[in-house]
Amino acid sequence: MNAPSLTFTGPELELFAVARKAAGMIPPAFPLAATVAVNPFLGQAGQDRAQTAAILARVGGLRIFRDRAGFAQSMAEGRIDPAAMQAAARARGLKTADLEQAVTRPTPQPRAFATAADLAGDAAARAWADLARDRIATWAAAHFDQGQALWPALEGSAYASWRAFASRDLVPGIAGLGDSCQRVSGLPHDPRAAFAEACQVLGVTTTSAPDYFHRLLMDLEGWGQYARHLDWLAQRDGARDGVLFECLTIRLLWDMILFEAHRDLIAASWADTLAAYAVPAQPSHDDLVDAALQDALERSEERRLVSRLAAAATQAPETHANHTPAIQAAFCIDVRSEVLRRALEATDAGIRTIGFAGFFGLAVAHRGFASDVVEARAPVLLQPGVESRSSGASDDDLAARIAARATRAWGRFRMASVSAFAFVEAAGPLYVGKLLKDTGTRAKAAPGGPAPTTDLPLEARIGAAATILSAMSLTRDFARLVLIAGHGAGVTNAPHASALQCGACGGHAGDVNARLLAGVLNDSAVRAGLVAKGIEIPADTRFVAGLHDTVSDRVTLYEDQAIPDHAADLARLRAALDQAGTLARAERAARLPRADTPEALALRGGDWSELRPEWGLAGCAAFIAAPRGHSAGVDLGGRAFLHDYAWQADKGFGVLELILTAPVVVASWISLQYYGSSVAPQAYGAGNKLLHNVTGGIGVIEGNGGMLRAGLPWQSVHDGDALQHDPVRLTVMIEAPTQAISDILDRHDGVRALFDNGWLALLATDAAKGQVLRYEAGTWVNLTIEERVSRAA
Repeated sequence: MNAPSLTFTGPELELFAVARKAAGMIPPAFPLAATVAVNPFLGQAGQDRAQTAAILARVGGLRIFRDRAGFAQSMAEGRIDPAAMQAAARARGLKTADLEQAVTRPTPQPRAFATAADLAGDAAARAWADLARDRIATWAAAHFDQGQALWPALEGSAYASWRAFASRDLVPGIAGLGDSCQRVSGLPHDPRAAFAEACQVLGVTTTSAPDYFHRLLMDLEGWGQYARHLDWLAQRDGARDGVLFECLTIRLLWDMILFEAHRDLIAASWADTLAAYAVPAQPSHDDLVDAALQDALERSEERRLVSRLAAAATQAPETHANHTPAIQAAFCIDVRSEVLRRALEATDAGIRTIGFAGFFGLAVAHRGFASDVVEARAPVLLQPGVESRSSGASDDDLAARIAARATRAWGRFRMASVSAFAFVEAAGPLYVGKLLKDTGTRAKAAPGGPAPTTDLPLEARIGAAATILSAMSLTRDFARLVLIAGHGAGVTNAPHASALQCGACGGHAGDVNARLLAGVLNDSAVRAGLVAKGIEIPADTRFVAGLHDTVSDRVTLYEDQAIPDHAADLARLRAALDQAGTLARAERAARLPRADTPEALALRGGDWSELRPEWGLAGCAAFIAAPRGHSAGVDLGGRAFLHDYAWQADKGFGVLELILTAPVVVASWISLQYYGSSVAPQAYGAGNKLLHNVTGGIGVIEGNGGMLRAGLPWQSVHDGDALQHDPVRLTVMIEAPTQAISDILDRHDGVRALFDNGWLALLATDAAKGQVLRYEAGTWVNLTIEERVSRAA
């Protein structure tokens, strides 16, 4: 029998629309198996940072800028240039004196607007809001479980499973909430009807709803963000998923139930609170001052960067002249590659490095050998369009399949029993042998194994190869040996291990993509097809894939095809990689806590007690798209994404458009995730690694219960004494004509908003004229080299 259709009034339909818009205000959180860095301010990209500060203060009690003491210290150290401070203050209608006085006063601490649960708790002297969060978290951990639990997860939609759970949950009644089970049992079966009922009981209108709904979604913390990721993926793929709306409904119903139980005590204060929600948020004087201080610091950082590059260009001879190098080595644009690339070029002047997004243009859905798991090895912005698999000598290798399943089962037991960092203690002497073996053996970022293959047709492979080589600015002057190096991180006992892998590969290592591309470019049929597209790869050029382990700075080469004629080239490459790894480890050891010797870094990945096997992308501050010659030899401190780009060869600026709309956006997500986890860890950070328990196989909680924690662990951005990620916005520097950049921004409102609203900074360089131009809300401001040097001095 069909359920009766529901009819909703105009105001109810408007509230549904407001709820959908509010859902877009919180960021998605992806599961641990393939962690994807996410901009926590994704929903606020259309607003400037002062306005965002005002909104997040009322809906989350958040401060999104560093403490005033941090700004004061930056001033004392000379990090904030007076000219930059003057420009930042003037842009917000302030005076420099306003900023100087502000840093002498205590940091403002915002407080979120109340929910009905908060008011009920205050009136009854009971922690009702905490109880609501606890019961929602208990339900969510079971409902969203991805196979970690040893019993079946709750079935049905989010609302249906919660209704079944809450109608039998005795905890609220024991805590003194009376007949909560009976009240839940009487709720409508349709979440939309339940939502409408709650709004009516609470008196929520379309004017009070936007910030109130946003406040409730923030109260769900990581569970709301996880539900948002399900909606986000569905939207990306052209579908629709209402799971976040149902989660909002669940939190709204808790407010309704608690309001009904305490109506006499809180009706008046609740009406006042709804009236406050209805008043649009406006930046306070403190918000404007903090935004100006942040802007001043970032403008100063921008000027120091361009001055350093300009000084290097005038003092050093051109090291990347138009000659064919002995070896070319393409690395991911990841900031960790910058350290190794610089070391490699210093080791062997005949090696020229190239920067390109680490999935190497192949959005792959990969199935590993003996695995039934399909991995999306591509940026989350893209839906994988290529299928690949790693096949062994026999696809029916039963032993390998059994071993793979046993490993997964053991991993599930480890996560399900106790906290990851308490596991060894709980396992006791039975696990000592395994622990010593793992600790004494260098962890590998990814196994070697059989080469991946794909059924991509020849014409598609030719087209992909042409597109990828053009985007890499590698269409001529090929070396005899070209390395395609992905990257990964060999770590153990780390729930957030995928966050250290290649972000462009969806939180996986980049070995599959690198090996696939090398195989395609070594294919004689593909090379023949490339000639017709104006790209001729010499017959004696060979591509070899590799994997850069960012924990040990060692590079593994995959010789998937025998190349005996290049034995000397391979030997030269291996020697250079070994020496470069030694230099890179020495540089990184100076920054990592307890890195007694550079060589000890190789063991950190296998150390079960190590909270910081590496720093990941902490410190990222710049994205540079230009020929490598413009940054070669400049010590960028492992803080810059480096993408090779030669605009003169980019007819129609299609490659430039791709860079601005894909790698730049991905880099901005990474940068802003580190920023959010540093300045607002209570909302956008994963908390303390020492307290983590994996839940549902999808995320972590702190302790034995509570809300899912999304974002980066505190140990990923802080060394115990001070922040190791400097929370500044990403400076995007591109060598290209300003008109071409402006035209692309005009076609992509979302990308333009990131620059217009100050979430990213944009600089355009003109090497021929020695100019740098700064994008400021649609206009370009010309800074001469002399101005840049004097202002950054």
